[in-house]
Amino acid sequence: MKLIKSIFGIFFMAGIILTPQYISAQLKSSEKIIIVVDPGHGGRDSGAIGVNGIQEKEVVLKLALHMQKLNQEVFQNKFEIYLTRYSDTLISLSDRSKIARSLNADLFISLHCNHSPVPGSRGIEVYVSRKIGINQNESIYLAYQIEKSIAQRTGIKSRGVKFSDFQVLRETTDISSSVLIELGFLSNSDEADYLRDTSNFVVLCLGILNSINKVDLRLSRNILE
Repeated sequence: MKLIKSIFGIFFMAGIILTPQYISAQLKSSEKIIIVVDPGHGGRDSGAIGVNGIQEKEVVLKLALHMQKLNQEVFQNKFEIYLTRYSDTLISLSDRSKIARSLNADLFISLHCNHSPVPGSRGIEVYVSRKIGINQNESIYLAYQIEKSIAQRTGIKSRGVKFSDFQVLRETTDISSSVLIELGFLSNSDEADYLRDTSNFVVLCLGILNSINKVDLRLSRNILE
């Protein structure tokens, strides 16, 4: 599967689209949970800008790459983790969901940072699609696990689990369990400084991965199907 991941990355970076049939054939024998991590924004879309100058697009990409690294070093490649972008490029929202569909993902996680005109706004939020579908209950359960785990590990205030009509959630909820995480406010000086320090990324990523590790998404999915 490492070879498959490498091939996927090379083809994707080269702009070559792999057909769903090809990818499915390569992944068919995998018993691992397939996770698509979506670092928001990218390229000319910087996302939120922190009060300390950090850019959302850079923070979430570094976090996504840390998740891949920790999966290898801590979880011994228990998961198959793919990213919707591996560099500072802009991927359309529809293409992000197409990647999840092509890979027959068990889980789609979109990573973002928040921003508010109120400097005192703080905390993490985890979103689930408003759209009712076969994976909604699993998405809600996982969202609560992630929200609780990150808050406990980091001490960052939790603003709870919320429902939204974000496009990436709406288009992936019928494909897999699907959540969008807002990892703190870049408009808040304390949280912006926290997210600038990459040494904190291990704690954040472990909070997410440990939550996934507790939930057998593939088993739940097979039962519902």
